Amino acid sequence: MYKRAAEFTIFTVLAFLAFTTVTSVLAVTYTIADPTGDWGYPSLYGMYPRGSGYVRMSLIFDTLVWKDKGGIIPALAESWVYMPEKNAYVFNLREDVTWHDGKRFTAADVVFTLNYIKQHPWEWVDSNIIKEAEEIDEYVVEIYLSKPYAPFLTNVAGTLPVIPKHVWEGVEKPDQFVSEEALIGTGPYRLSDYNKAQGTYLYEAYEDYYLGKPEVDRIKFVKVSEEIAPTALKNGEVNASSVPPEILDDLRSKGLEIAEEPPTWAAKLIINHKKEPLSSKEFRSALAYAIDREKIVRIAKRGHAVPGSMGLIPPSNRSWHNPNVRKYAHDVARAKGIIDDMGYTTDKDGYYHKDDKRLEFELLAGSVFREEFSRIGELIKSDLEEVGVKINLRGLESKVADARIKNWNFDLAVGGHGGLGGDPVALNRNITGGGFNSARYFQNEELVTLLKKQLQEMDIKKRKRIVYRIQDICAQELPAITLYHPMWYWAHDGTVDIYYTDGGLALGIPIPINKLSFLEYHKQR
Repeated sequence: MYKRAAEFTIFTVLAFLAFTTVTSVLAVTYTIADPTGDWGYPSLYGMYPRGSGYVRMSLIFDTLVWKDKGGIIPALAESWVYMPEKNAYVFNLREDVTWHDGKRFTAADVVFTLNYIKQHPWEWVDSNIIKEAEEIDEYVVEIYLSKPYAPFLTNVAGTLPVIPKHVWEGVEKPDQFVSEEALIGTGPYRLSDYNKAQGTYLYEAYEDYYLGKPEVDRIKFVKVSEEIAPTALKNGEVNASSVPPEILDDLRSKGLEIAEEPPTWAAKLIINHKKEPLSSKEFRSALAYAIDREKIVRIAKRGHAVPGSMGLIPPSNRSWHNPNVRKYAHDVARAKGIIDDMGYTTDKDGYYHKDDKRLEFELLAGSVFREEFSRIGELIKSDLEEVGVKINLRGLESKVADARIKNWNFDLAVGGHGGLGGDPVALNRNITGGGFNSARYFQNEELVTLLKKQLQEMDIKKRKRIVYRIQDICAQELPAITLYHPMWYWAHDGTVDIYYTDGGLALGIPIPINKLSFLEYHKQR
């Protein structure tokens, strides 16, 4: 069922579109363009661990709670209560849910899932938060936490998909479990076709979905380049796609609608702080002064971004952003002064050196946003070499760059991630977390202590003071340098209600593909 092909071309996409159109004359099919294509096998352990991988998986698997336009709503759980005296949540589950193979969903599946991720850690949820899960009766589960955890509803109950006990029981190597049974969920869609090489996915509506059969019968993801996507949108060949800002007016004139995301994503200069002199916060501050972030916004983003907050939380997150963190305005003289004070001198070519070794770094610029990050890499190279730091720029495929960063096999890298528009647990995930998007920075004891403390503070005013202080320290330590917070745009034909979920999907994914959108179909274009 899941094909493998050698090479992708636009003609393959057109053939895929034609085939599925012929086979579904009366069915409503919604086609989404994506420039990357493959985001992995859409199971919990098979998906590629970025937002687009999670979105494809979320169509198949449901969580205890979810988000709509207004915030957290019931999903597999119809109600819940927090009991502070026990530090536990009690979830009352729906009794009308079935798995895609027809078997009933019960509390045993929830308990199994929570125990399973303890044995087989899942990157998106810290299983250490869960002390114990108990099946009270067939449709009631009580979850005891190991310690108070303020973002539990969004970042555990609203992020962890529940998997069926009768399927996963006995699966010892979940990352190798790629059979059709691995995709049995309770979500609104089932996967009917996946082509890794071509980067195409085809989903079909689950008729017995507990919220009613989705009105959109099929969802297709097809690999279409950023250059071709606008034409495909205007020709009606795809229903939705991310689009560059300079063509928004043209697309609106053709009757297309635009979804605009507040800047909650972050493009960053990722720093290997395990290497000297990158291990020095003084040297990192020199890099921050050397890089003209306003110029990057102006040139690389054409003004469709705001300069990055060195506290990481963007200004658009009004609930948690600290506006008073250190700013690091572009200042070449100050950057040079810091490097001079560290004992470096310049050679005949104008580059700094010490102990007969030139101050030289490799800068990786591999990303899903390859063209954009390549421009950013060139701008950073120019800025740093103006200061006297030699930069060797290297472009890599996204997954290769991510792997090198994860393994500390790099000096500097242009990278980025979302998840900054919601709960400030994003600070923990991206400062001391274990993923490749994280700085994995533990050098400041107060910072590490406060990151742990803010997650356990249930009083929102006290927690806000802690979060502000975390941002202050982060801006001083600079485990990474936030370059900018971009504005993203999606164009769509209005046949479904495409929107950016407030705070992002799950733990903060800034992608406007919320599965709830496909439960209704508004009009024929």
